[in-house]
Amino acid sequence: MSNEFADKGDKIIYETEAEGFNPGLIVLLVIGGLLITFLVGNYILYSYAQKTLPPRKKKPVSKKKMKRERLKQGVSAPGE
Repeated sequence: MSNEFADKGDKIIYETEAEGFNPGLIVLLVIGGLLITFLVGNYILYSYAQKTLPPRKKKPVSKKKMKRERLKQGVSAPGE
């Protein structure tokens, strides 16, 4: 795909189109690839952690809250 043009001094100038990838496309593909790699890696780590880590411990309930819950249920707290 080259075009020939004759200059004033009868010199022939060849114009060729740039071949190869568009630089914007390369940047877009690299960023997209990194983003997809990041998301897939996060998913793999998340699924691995769900399988291997023990479940979280619940916070201990205070004695005051336990008394309040027992009174709501109608059971008297011991010692009262």
